Formats: sequence, structure tokens, C-alpha cells
Amino acid sequence: MAEPVPDKAPAPDWEPGSSPGWVAPHVAAEFPGLGIAWIEVDGRPGRSPEPVDRRLREASDRFYGAHAIHMRERPIPWAYRVFFRQIGLDPDRTRTPVEQIALARLQDGGFKTRGLPADALTIATIETGVALRAFDAGRLAGRLCIRDSAPGESLAGRPGELSHGTLVIADERDPAGLLFGATADGRTVTRDTRRVAVAAIQVDGVPQIAIDEALWMVAATLEAA
Repeated sequence: MAEPVPDKAPAPDWEPGSSPGWVAPHVAAEFPGLGIAWIEVDGRPGRSPEPVDRRLREASDRFYGAHAIHMRERPIPWAYRVFFRQIGLDPDRTRTPVEQIALARLQDGGFKTRGLPADALTIATIETGVALRAFDAGRLAGRLCIRDSAPGESLAGRPGELSHGTLVIADERDPAGLLFGATADGRTVTRDTRRVAVAAIQVDGVPQIAIDEALWMVAATLEAA
């Protein structure tokens, strides 16, 4: 069960599932259950306020070695591990998002603040296990989707072309980032960002209620800041 959002946090001004993305039909056929949903929230990157820092400290206190080891056996983290193997990634080498956060906590001795919106995504991922991504909403063009890369397509800021069939998160113009990996230059959240788009990646075995909860938690944290 996830923790409640910080005291006095206003309810987010969006409804869960109100911005579903689409998945290319042949990709959806190959990976049933794959999906993406996102929200847009007003917010300027910056230092996290004390309530957010406190939540990170509290999460650190109850997230220790044994928890991290057994976490992968829980249904949602396990679902991402299964999907990683389906797309050719070894989850013991390329960590799923929640496992990467867990590893960083063990290495750093706690969840280190990285400011907003990063801390909001960390909290929501810790609590729900859902994979989340943040983009500069003002630099996105239209709806988000999951598709495979087209021949000759590249990711802004990375040299060379993407391997044909690479799964990407794209808008209606071009790839905004790898499905689990780098974000394209020009789509990242920077100090000039004024509106943040937060995307949740759903895979088979991850219930819709977890996706909705993760997005709600991020929105509540950002809007309370």
C-alpha cells in the first residue's frame, strides 16, 4: 500500500487515464499488455521542499538490503523483469527502473535527493514499482506512443542511427526517448521547463490501478511543491 501524499497536498487537476498513449499495432500484438499513459503538470525544476525530502528519508529507513533482494519477487517488479527479457535485455545487467533505484539506495546509503521532478518520480516508483519517465511537455508534439524505430531514425543527442526495431517512446514528430533508456536532447526536463510530462510504461502484469496511482502520486507531489 502506497503512503498518502504529503499533508495539505492539493488534489491533482487531472483524472487517471485521461491521456492514454497508443502502441503500434504490430508491437502491441507482439507484447500484449504493453501501454503508456501520461499526465502534464505545471512545475519548474528545482530543489525539493522539506516534505519531499522527508518522504525520501522515511523511504530510506524502511528500504534496506533484504527488502531490495526480495523486491524483484513482487508482482510488479517481476513483470518488468519478464518484459526486459522479452525485449532482449538482461534485468540482472540492465536494471529495471525500480531495481535501479533500489541499487542506488544501497550504494548511497539512502535515497539521495536530486530535486524535482526527479524526486517525485523516485517516490512514486518506490511506492508502486511502476516505470516512469519525465519530459519537457512544452517540447512534445501531440500524443505519446510506443513504437519501433523507423529505418534511418536516430535519437537526438546520440550518434548514429537506432537499430531497426528499437522500441521508443515517441510523439507525433520523432522519438522522445528509448523505451527504457536515454531521453532525446531537447525533450529532457531542464531549468527552463515550465510544464512536465510524466509518462508511465505499462507491461503485462502491471494493473491499471498501479499506473493511475503512480501518476497521481507524481502529480500530487509536484503540485504541492
